[in-house]
Amino acid sequence: MTTAPVLYRSPGAANRDLLPLIGRTPLARIRTELPLPHPGFWAKLECLGAGGMKSRAAVSMLLGARRRGELRPGAPVVESTSGTLGIGLAFAGQALGHPVVLVGDVELEPSMRQLLRSHGAQLELVDRPAAEGGWQAARIARLREVLARIPGAYWPDQYNNPDNVAGYASMADELCEQLDHLDILVCSVGTGGHSAGLAGHLRRRWPLLKVIGVDSVGSAIFGQPARPRLMRGLGSSIHPRNVAHHVFDEVHWVGPAEAVDACRRLARSSFVSGGWSTGAVALVSAWAARVETGAVVATVFPDGPHRYLGTVYDDDFCHTHGLDMAELSVRPLEIPHPHAAEAVGWTRCRTVLDPPARTRGGTA
Repeated sequence: MTTAPVLYRSPGAANRDLLPLIGRTPLARIRTELPLPHPGFWAKLECLGAGGMKSRAAVSMLLGARRRGELRPGAPVVESTSGTLGIGLAFAGQALGHPVVLVGDVELEPSMRQLLRSHGAQLELVDRPAAEGGWQAARIARLREVLARIPGAYWPDQYNNPDNVAGYASMADELCEQLDHLDILVCSVGTGGHSAGLAGHLRRRWPLLKVIGVDSVGSAIFGQPARPRLMRGLGSSIHPRNVAHHVFDEVHWVGPAEAVDACRRLARSSFVSGGWSTGAVALVSAWAARVETGAVVATVFPDGPHRYLGTVYDDDFCHTHGLDMAELSVRPLEIPHPHAAEAVGWTRCRTVLDPPARTRGGTA
């Protein structure tokens, strides 16, 4: 019989002095060849804000729930995570005085498990993916079990919570202050929070802004079939409601080999780098800066490289998964429709579909 998890922190231990540490992150000018020369693009370095990019969403979701009375002072917070939001919730839990229980899976890196526990989070790990929906569906099923045995616990539901999106208004404001003009925004897409949160605000400032979504091969978000994915932090086997499909002008699917190559190039010559999402958006941003002559391009690097030392930056890991022998694309393969072909490497599509809406007989 499964017993209720022990919460490591007593409720009510709020440390609101942490809240000013969120955001206010710098922009870096990136000119690294990725893999070809390009004029450069801007990257928002969210690794330099406390808790990384997802701390913005985590604090927004918990504060929103408290305002509505859904989260009582000191009550536990339970959420599913592949790692990055977990760090943000650990930060928000300390800042606002809530114990945090995170449901992950056995593919969560050992270093990330140690880090989350060190920050006071309780971890529950599922050991096999669901037949439909993969690891995400398996985590959510376990999450519901955990909720049932912790009285008063709150589930933020990052995939469908509008406060996730609202948390990125501060980042949009910062970009408006840091940039005189912006033509193209490149966003990785997972829960859909930061792409939806940025696009709406920034288009009010720059109405002609072009938005490019960057997804993982094997992700179902934009109408491709769901497959097992090596990349974590972007992509999804389910269809989060927070993904605002209508804001995207096009979507690119990027494979793990291209992401690894981009990350390592960044680390060698720009010093700033990150993980799967960072490599994917850097590749597409460099391409956009190259093909859209004179365009001002910006993207977000969600976190730094430390979590990925055993994967993206590990030669043995890359060799085991065939990433060091993969033939890398220098430009995307273009397909006319998400169902025209399955993306197995860097692929571009200018037809953007909302799969749930299409199921109901409509498109987005």
